[in-house]
Amino acid sequence: MDSLRDGRSVYYRGKRVDDVTRHEILRIPVKHASMLYEFKQKFPELAVYHDPEMGPVSAFYKIPHGVDDLLKRHELIKESTRYCNGVFNIVQAIGSDALFALFITASKSGDRVFHERVQKYYRYVVENDLATAVAQTDVKGDRSLRPHEQPDPDLYVRVVDSNDEGIIVCGAKAHTTQSVAANEIIFIPTRAMVEKDRDYAIAFAIPANTKGLKLVCRPVLEVEGLGREDAPISSQNLEIETLTILDHVFVPWERVFLFKDWGLAGELANTFATYHRFTAISYRSVMAELFIGAARLAARYNGIENAPHVREDVIEMILYREIMDVAAKAAAHYPLIDEKTGIAIPNPLYTNIAKLYSNKMFPNIVGALVDIAGGLTSTLPTTDDLNSPEIRNYLVKYLQGSRKYTGEQRFKLLRLVRELAGGPMTGYMMGLFIHAEGSVAASKIALYRDYKFERAEELVSRLAGVPP
Repeated sequence: MDSLRDGRSVYYRGKRVDDVTRHEILRIPVKHASMLYEFKQKFPELAVYHDPEMGPVSAFYKIPHGVDDLLKRHELIKESTRYCNGVFNIVQAIGSDALFALFITASKSGDRVFHERVQKYYRYVVENDLATAVAQTDVKGDRSLRPHEQPDPDLYVRVVDSNDEGIIVCGAKAHTTQSVAANEIIFIPTRAMVEKDRDYAIAFAIPANTKGLKLVCRPVLEVEGLGREDAPISSQNLEIETLTILDHVFVPWERVFLFKDWGLAGELANTFATYHRFTAISYRSVMAELFIGAARLAARYNGIENAPHVREDVIEMILYREIMDVAAKAAAHYPLIDEKTGIAIPNPLYTNIAKLYSNKMFPNIVGALVDIAGGLTSTLPTTDDLNSPEIRNYLVKYLQGSRKYTGEQRFKLLRLVRELAGGPMTGYMMGLFIHAEGSVAASKIALYRDYKFERAEELVSRLAGVPP
C-alpha cells in the first residue's frame, strides 16, 4: 500500500485524489488488492513458486509450460478469489496473462530485441513482486470504422512521435480494472489491424505515476448507493475501473514491446484474451458460490428449502458453477504449446465455451436468487431502520421467516442477498459477467474460429458421397 503513494494522477467524481490509500472510497479496492499479498503470506505452498534463478516469487507469474502448470494456476485463481470473500483479485493474474501473451507474440517479431525487452521487464515485475493492471480496450469511437479511419485519431491508443529515447503516445483505454491499485500498467492492442493502422499497433508498459497518465475512476455506486452496512460485500471487497487517459505520455524504448507491427496486433490481443478468459472462468466459478450460498440460506430462512422450484433454481446455479470449473480443467488438460517458446496456452475451444456460457447464463443466476429470496431483494428497509429505536421492533417482528431464525438474522442475510441480486452491485456484476474478459460476440467469434469442423464435415460428406 505504501508503494501506491507515488503522486499518481487519480480522479474520483471530478476531484484529484492525493492518496488512494486514504481516500474514503478508493481505499476499499486498494485494501482488496493488498489481500493478495496477505494470501501469499498465509498460503505459500499454493501462492509462491521457487524459481531456479530468482528464488521464491509469486506463483501468478509462473510461466506455464504444460498441463500441471495450468491446473495449478486454475487452483491459485480460485483459492485467492475465495480468500478475498468471493471477489476476484486481479492485480497479478491479469498482468501475468498479458506477459505470457507478450512472450509468445514478441518471439514471432522479426526483431529479437522486442523479446529481450519482454524478458527484462518480466524479471523486473517478478523480482519486485509488483501489482499490475492491463489496459486493452480502446474507447473505439465509431465501431464501424477501423482505428485509422476515426475522425479523432486518438480514439485508439497510438504513437504520435518517436525519437532515440522512446515514443510518445496519446489516446485512452476503457475499463482498466484496478489501475489505481497497481504499480505498473501494461498496454496492449484490442483488435486485429491492417497496415494503415500501424501507428496503433503498439504494446508497452509504464508505472502508474507516469507523467501525462490520468486515471478517471468510475463511481462506486455499490457503496455510495446503499451505505457501508447495507453493502457487506463491496464495502470490504471490490475492484474499480478507470478511463485511462494518455496525454502525450513518454515511453522509453526498453518498455516498448510491439511497435507498428500491425500483423501481430491481432495475435497479441487474441492470445491475451485466451489466457484472461481462462482466468475468468476460474474466478467466476468461485464467485458463483456466493449465489449458491445465498440461495440456499435464503431458502432456509424463508422456510422453503425443500420446495421443488427451489431445487430447480439451485440446480441451475450448480450447473453454472461446475460447467465453468470443468471447462477450465479441460482447457488446462488439453493446452496448445507454442512452438517457439514452449509456453502452454489454455485450450481456446474449452475456454471460450465456458466463457460464453458464463456470459449468457449469468442473468438466469441472478433471477434464480431473486425467485428464491423473494421481493425483499428490492424492497428491504435499510440498516438505519433496523438500528432505529422507534421502528426496530417492528422490523424484527415483521421480517421473521422460519422459526429457526430471528427477524434480525433474516434481515442481515437479505441485506447481503439484496447486494447480490437487487442493488447497485447487481448492475455492476451484469456488466462484469456479460462483458468483462470479452463480450458475448467476441467469445462467439473465437469459438467459431477455433472449432474444428473438418471431422463433422468429412463424416457427412462420406455418408452422402459428396465432397466436403
